[in-house]
Amino acid sequence: MEASSAGRRSGRAAYRADVVIRRALARDAARLTRLVRTSRAYEGPYAPMVAGYRVGPDYIEAHRVFVAADDATGQVLGFYALLLDPPELDLMFVADAAQGLGIGRLLAAHLREEARSAGLTGVRIVSHPPAEGFYRSIGAEPVGTVRANPPAVMWDRPELLLPVPVSRRRGE
Repeated sequence: MEASSAGRRSGRAAYRADVVIRRALARDAARLTRLVRTSRAYEGPYAPMVAGYRVGPDYIEAHRVFVAADDATGQVLGFYALLLDPPELDLMFVADAAQGLGIGRLLAAHLREEARSAGLTGVRIVSHPPAEGFYRSIGAEPVGTVRANPPAVMWDRPELLLPVPVSRRRGE
């Protein structure tokens, strides 16, 4: 799917027209791992959660992982991973340098299309607390809280549901 320049929305810069979303490949594993481990969203008290995190080739091959990349340079700007059973957004990261360019919204729109094509009506999101506002802004609805589970996760996390509207065919 190729993005088109959509101008400014809600005071945010629009994503560039040369961003494409493609299926992640096993050879993307190191870049995706680096994006996770260096994310400013996981600095300070959140740092231990991603310190040893790895997005491996096996994970990429087993799940629906999609990358937003600069079409001209191949630079990875962000990615997400959709699990189908049960339906859940497992990972979504946008590179720090690409924050505010609409990459997250582009990935979220793609996520919805993928979920819709898989026949899903909703996708569970267990959010990193600072990202909850973003997920709400794309239409995710709060449904609860996932309690901390030390030592893996030391803080409570918002649980949301992203509705996936059923597309209507013409004439229905």
